[in-house]
Amino acid sequence: MDSPPLDRSTDFRDSGLRFPPGFTFGSATAAYQVEGAAHEDGRTPSIWDTFSRTPGAVWNGDTGDVACDHYHRWEQDLDLMAELGLDAYRFSLSWPRIIPIGRGAVNQAGIDFYSRLVDGLLTRGIRPVATLYHWDLPQVLEDAGGWPVRGTVDAFEEYAAVLGTALGDRVHTWTTLNEPWCTAYLGYGQGGHAPGRREPAAALAAVHHLNLAHGRAVEALRATSTGTPEYSVTLNLHVARGDADAVRRIDALGNRAFTGPMLRGVYDDDLLADTAAVTDWGFVQDGDLRRIQQPIDVLGVNYYSTVTVRTWDGVSPRQSNDGHKPTVGGTAWPGSDEAVEFLPQPGPHTAMGWNIAPDGLLDLLHSLRDEFPDQPLMITENGAAFDDVVAADGAVHDVDRVDYLRRHLTAAHRAIEDGVDLRGYFVWSLLDNFEWGYGYAKRFGIVRVDFDDQRRIPKDSARWFRELATTRVIPG
Repeated sequence: MDSPPLDRSTDFRDSGLRFPPGFTFGSATAAYQVEGAAHEDGRTPSIWDTFSRTPGAVWNGDTGDVACDHYHRWEQDLDLMAELGLDAYRFSLSWPRIIPIGRGAVNQAGIDFYSRLVDGLLTRGIRPVATLYHWDLPQVLEDAGGWPVRGTVDAFEEYAAVLGTALGDRVHTWTTLNEPWCTAYLGYGQGGHAPGRREPAAALAAVHHLNLAHGRAVEALRATSTGTPEYSVTLNLHVARGDADAVRRIDALGNRAFTGPMLRGVYDDDLLADTAAVTDWGFVQDGDLRRIQQPIDVLGVNYYSTVTVRTWDGVSPRQSNDGHKPTVGGTAWPGSDEAVEFLPQPGPHTAMGWNIAPDGLLDLLHSLRDEFPDQPLMITENGAAFDDVVAADGAVHDVDRVDYLRRHLTAAHRAIEDGVDLRGYFVWSLLDNFEWGYGYAKRFGIVRVDFDDQRRIPKDSARWFRELATTRVIPG
């Protein structure tokens, strides 16, 4: 690791840091979290429509039926992005809006919506970064087995080809998957995310099929896109600290289960050994790893906080998950649940209870540079939920979020100084939205959404980010 400059602050609040030319500043959202229009223009239910209606699954019984009504207010939202000086917008496409029954007939109304969105971004000089899958699997495919079965991979490849054909002449960057760790482990192992299953073996089958879906989707997109898009995947990689063997286990399941096949074409032996009591990995077929390992232009990195772990003694009480998501039973770590204890993290914390640790982001970027020195990186999500209030003057003075962003962008800048090929930063999120199991109780946006009348109120953090995006210098 390169020697850091001597004038670096210990609190990650450096001043006057300028990002290099070409560095991308953007914001991100996801279809189910912002679009609404859940029953309009041919869209059919996704697993999150079903899960959010399961009693006790989502805070206050909230659903994404309306969310931020972005489906009807997209032009207003794009104007807002332009006012913020964004270089790029990372959004996801709703599979059940595009192919309502998962496979087969394409819904032209869905294609038309995203075509208008992409054209609207380009007209405003904003690069479209499109994610194929941000957790909203068509319910009909879950009824057929979901991600633990191979047929879902076949359907995803077909879906990717449809999108490549329709939008591949204009999309700047294709991202295949967002955080497959959450899809596999929280959706099929721990049960805190849709579809709410608690089946450790199914979770590991989902890991492999998501990896395979990524590789085959890249192939399909390359075959159908007529422009010159870049290709990527976004992973929420874990920064684990603590006992060496506990850290190794979390790294294997949380990180290398995805980076191994995607970037190196292997599942590491220790991962297979750790999970041998859960599955024999018989779902891995000849040729799968070759198809998974597709060259990508950029690796998306989502980062929010760290975890601290130690080897469990088998006797004392311990936490049952990683502290990042709602706990409803089950485990997010099949094969290591009986071996690893997650320890409380020291503060300060966000409203999610996640620790604020910009040094963890720097450590993660350093580790990726060291392991994959030729792989360009992009921070595709980073941000914080706080208990925002509208002040008497009608503004939202979210000083904690501004400080969070400043410190993490300082970490990003330090990584670049240290030789990390970091290409950009997307703040999560543009808008307050449906925050999965937390419903509308947690606000991540740099723009406040009043869910009663859908008014958008740019917070102080939005103005701060606009200054960053337009000057390329971290505001003091």
